[in-house]
Amino acid sequence: MSQASPPQIPVLILAGFLGSGKTTLLNHLLHRGGGSRIGAIVNDFGAIEIDAMAVAGALGDSTVSLGNGCLCCAVDASELDLYLDRLARPAARIDVIVIEASGLAEPQELVKMLLASENPHIVYGGLVEVVDAAEFDATREKHPEIDRHLAIADLVVVNKADRAADPDRVIRLVRTLADGAAVVPASYGRIDPEFLFDCRPTEERIGQLSFDDLHRHEDSDHEDSDHGGPHEPRGHLHSAYESVSFTSEVPLGPRRLMAFLDGRPDGLYRIKGYVDLGAADPRNRYAVHAVGRFLRFYPEPWPPGERLTQLVLIGSGIDAVALRKELEACKDDAPHADERGMWGVLRYVQEQEQEQEQEQEQEGEGEQEARG
Repeated sequence: MSQASPPQIPVLILAGFLGSGKTTLLNHLLHRGGGSRIGAIVNDFGAIEIDAMAVAGALGDSTVSLGNGCLCCAVDASELDLYLDRLARPAARIDVIVIEASGLAEPQELVKMLLASENPHIVYGGLVEVVDAAEFDATREKHPEIDRHLAIADLVVVNKADRAADPDRVIRLVRTLADGAAVVPASYGRIDPEFLFDCRPTEERIGQLSFDDLHRHEDSDHEDSDHGGPHEPRGHLHSAYESVSFTSEVPLGPRRLMAFLDGRPDGLYRIKGYVDLGAADPRNRYAVHAVGRFLRFYPEPWPPGERLTQLVLIGSGIDAVALRKELEACKDDAPHADERGMWGVLRYVQEQEQEQEQEQEQEGEGEQEARG
């Protein structure tokens, strides 16, 4: 029987050209992480003046600073693993890792390095590309490669939307270049952390200081004075995206579910939760982790007395009614499910988990032969 998968730490890549607002966004996440403990790998040229980074370092080595070079050129996948090991070790109690890339970095190479990581404690958390809405046209003229960067992004943050002469035009243009990725506007890098990762309440950090604990004395007026701009209401952060919840006591058919997941619509950034695949695999439920184009399933035994599909879908500009209708339709396929229908799901089960299941099945067969 497969065992429950150990929790993996999502690793986000935060990319964007110089001046787009990556550091401001990271600072916002560090200050407003909802009690989550954030580890950071910061790679940039020149001095890094981030007061929140100094706080992160003081909290116990949860920041890795890389200067004098571009991460995608200066290190290889094995070296990146060393940095990830430092932050992903259980003693650090990190909930999410953010890699802030140099403004000159090649995002595609960073994604390849992260996906090539052999660290079992981390999982890809998405490529977030930050663009400066006010300077977007000038940036495209100077750096035409931005079109390629946008095409591979999982989420695009159109930052400084408040400073752009025509932010709607920029957002429409970015959507045409982003190849179906979620696109959200922002000012001062203020994007809701729950869009990017699961935030945990500060109460879970009893006995350990969190960033929220350290910065609780800082009110929003102080933060605004640092940015030199007007205060943006906290609730406004949620207007950029929508969350859709789906629950079913009826199992879902794996073939229909995979058709839905393989063809998920534009703007759907994250999917998380658990699915019951019924007769196709009655032993296990499957934890789902999807971000952008990345998808992974984790089989694990059902908790006692519980058989329920529970999913949360998060995106920008998504059709909640249509998404629920497609998921409801997955129930119709459940009575016809069989082991062959699981092939599509098993493509996205981590290889080492499949190997463990095969070893366990072989051990069981060996025991039966011995008894026979």
